[in-house]
Amino acid sequence: MKTAEIAQRYLDYFEKNGHTIVPSASLVTDDPALLFTVAGMVPFIPYLSGDVPAPYPRAADVQKCIRTLDIEEVGHTPRHGTFFQMLGNWSFGDYFKEGAIRFAWELLTTPDADGGLGFDPKDLWVTVYEEDDEAHDLWLTLTDLPEERIQRLGKDTNYWSTGLPGPAGPCSEIFFDRGPAYGIDGGPATDDDRYVEIWNLVFMQYEITNVQSKYDFDIVGELPHKNIDTGMGLERVAFIKQGVDNMYETDQVRPVLDKAVELSGRTYGADHQDDIRFRVVADHVRSSLMLLSDGVTPSNDGRGYILRRLMRRAIRSMRLLGVEGATFKELFAASRDAMKDAYPIVETDYPRMEQYALAEEATFLRTLASGSNLLDETIVQTKGAGGSSVSGSEAFLLHDTYGFPIDLTLEIAEEAGLTVDRAAFDALMHEQRTRAKTDAKARKRQLADTSVYRDLRALGETSFTGYTDLETASTVLGILVDGVSTDRAATGQIAEVILAETALYAESGGQVADKGVIVGPGYELDVLDVQRPVPGLISHTVEVTTGEVGVGQPATTVVDAVNRRAAQQAHSATHLIHAALRDTLGSSATQTGSLNRAGYMRFDFAWGQALSDDTKSEIEEIANNAVRDNLEVTTRVLALDEAKALGAQALFGEKYGDVVRMVDIGGPWSRELCGGTHVATSAEIGLINLVGEQSVGASNRRVEALVGLDAFRSLAAERALVSQLTSTLKTPKEQLPARIAELTASLKAAEKKIAAFEAKALGDRAPGLAEAARAVGPYRLVAANVGTASSGDDLRTLALQVRDRLGADAAVVALGAQVGNRPVVIVATNEAARSAGAKAGALAKRAAGVLGGGGGGRDDVAQGGGTDASALPAALDAVASDLGAA
Repeated sequence: MKTAEIAQRYLDYFEKNGHTIVPSASLVTDDPALLFTVAGMVPFIPYLSGDVPAPYPRAADVQKCIRTLDIEEVGHTPRHGTFFQMLGNWSFGDYFKEGAIRFAWELLTTPDADGGLGFDPKDLWVTVYEEDDEAHDLWLTLTDLPEERIQRLGKDTNYWSTGLPGPAGPCSEIFFDRGPAYGIDGGPATDDDRYVEIWNLVFMQYEITNVQSKYDFDIVGELPHKNIDTGMGLERVAFIKQGVDNMYETDQVRPVLDKAVELSGRTYGADHQDDIRFRVVADHVRSSLMLLSDGVTPSNDGRGYILRRLMRRAIRSMRLLGVEGATFKELFAASRDAMKDAYPIVETDYPRMEQYALAEEATFLRTLASGSNLLDETIVQTKGAGGSSVSGSEAFLLHDTYGFPIDLTLEIAEEAGLTVDRAAFDALMHEQRTRAKTDAKARKRQLADTSVYRDLRALGETSFTGYTDLETASTVLGILVDGVSTDRAATGQIAEVILAETALYAESGGQVADKGVIVGPGYELDVLDVQRPVPGLISHTVEVTTGEVGVGQPATTVVDAVNRRAAQQAHSATHLIHAALRDTLGSSATQTGSLNRAGYMRFDFAWGQALSDDTKSEIEEIANNAVRDNLEVTTRVLALDEAKALGAQALFGEKYGDVVRMVDIGGPWSRELCGGTHVATSAEIGLINLVGEQSVGASNRRVEALVGLDAFRSLAAERALVSQLTSTLKTPKEQLPARIAELTASLKAAEKKIAAFEAKALGDRAPGLAEAARAVGPYRLVAANVGTASSGDDLRTLALQVRDRLGADAAVVALGAQVGNRPVVIVATNEAARSAGAKAGALAKRAAGVLGGGGGGRDDVAQGGGTDASALPAALDAVASDLGAA
């Protein structure tokens, strides 16, 4: 049974049983405490917690999920995948335990021919929370499960909570027994891979508080509306129904594994370590493809870092399989073909996704090459010092700073006859992960709890009137101070104010929040920010500047009209720039992000190279021609499918409801889904001045522009500057570039002559410095502060000249100087000195430590530097002291 068929049978069954079928939410979640949708319940959290009224009493879905917490388990077990799909059925105050158990058992055990999943009841086991007698008894009465195949387990496995105050409850899990060939007898309680959990039924019935951990809390009482939250792992069911040993061999994943086998020339099933690597490649390529399809792009932080890590682990695994060249073109195409039936976007949007994947692969292959060079240097230094092990700190530096995988460090070191201090490396990794987890927990505690808005959202959605009105009369529904609900706020306090209606725009879609005030009888509030903390609710962060505001009082929102107009100009200009980019570069130049505020806009788009000056001028001209043509700006509210059919552009990663707002500028030329505010005609934008273009990641560019009056002021300032230059240089403005180039060339020539003179003057000091050599132990030492030097190279040349004048005796030269704003020390040794034990690298490092910096290098010549120029004499003394001690 194919994976897609399993999913469709699931949806068909629950639709037949009165459930609303809900499409999968994006992998990118709105929850500020989460990077991704990590479980099927994440999109339903506002309904399950009661923060937002559920739009339906029961629902079912197939939800895309990404979870990397167990990333090291991928490939080792039959069921761990970073991308997976959860089949879920949900009840919001409708049916409870009996209904959930009845539905699950019926779907699982109904024969294939009758539309079910065809599991044999004798292969199924169930666990319940040890104190949940009700669930235990329902399994006995509603099914033909014998008592011995219903096991009671503790909180650590069979009790669900978020780890925060709020809803919680016992759960019941359904397991499939793979048979004695896969492990020991004894049921799920054995925690053996023989028993695969396929479905978890969460009975959300309690309110908890005083949460110390996920399993240490106090139960306040029962929820007024009990909910059902279930999740069945689609990949787990698929590998069982398809008769394969693990999820990596199912129809949606195996094609990537087979392509990796083909590219590597190795055999799957012949070597345990190779098999793990094949499975890692198959999993991570699919996960990367799905993240790209939801608008995530590789970067060094946040979601982009997770995507980058997955891609690089796949590249690393292919390298360990003996493939050092590029493979993503073939691997991603194989994953696309396996997933396109379930998710058509991976085919329709594939050119954009492939562009990011290939660029990231090329970048990391270069990183591997440079990392290999750094590791080679480390190996040479380690061996030269008589060591047998690469230090843990060096391995961690390669991993953390250069992205060089520890597996490759181990492999290359072993080939060189060295080990790696893995314990020290693991300790540093543990420290890093501990810091990250601490930060994540703090962030979760700070941002995740939206229950304070629950009662306010229950009063209804906040009505936004700002598309047509700049002032709106309303009523104060709620006030929060320091996150706590209160009935009033007085002068000087910062508070959140919730109104029934507002004309103030809440930040979204790249457009920043409106500025303005809220006024009422005897009070005035300065609006600092406007946000949507939960869907459908608008919150105003305000400072009470006059009087006291209370719940139930009248309130009028007043938008700063000048700021709003300038923000609208910038937002509409963003749409024009997007259309101009697509006209110039083609449809693959898709939007990846934007920001618009009064007078300024920036626009991020998928593109792999810098734009030429001619291209930037063309984009700017197309956008300003649209301004000149005074195009009509129209908005329509319509069904999402209808808007997409009309060609409306949507922002990748943005979430849209069934009904959307479509903004046209000049008809279909610029047609986008957008909730922002806009000008009425394009001429109101005034002027667009493209002022910047830069890279913001692999295959991602950013353009910036000033808009309206800000654009005019910028151009006026440039005109004044040009006027000043023409006057000062006595050159017509059209000849300024040539004149400035001529002056620049003259300046460079003068600087070159000065540098040559300074280098000669420095070199002339070599005889005198050599004559000042003194005996230190078995060495002749020259240690001198020569004042200043144009460059470190000049100082190095002088040190070598002095060394050469000291003849064949054991000689060490240590010269210090201030180069620019930092102190530098160069140490040079001759062959006799090195034979006697003097190493330039170690001496330079010692001097650099005194200067407050670092250094090192080869045994014959090395450099160190720091930040404290006054310590140069002490640094040179340290070199002499080390030589004397030796």
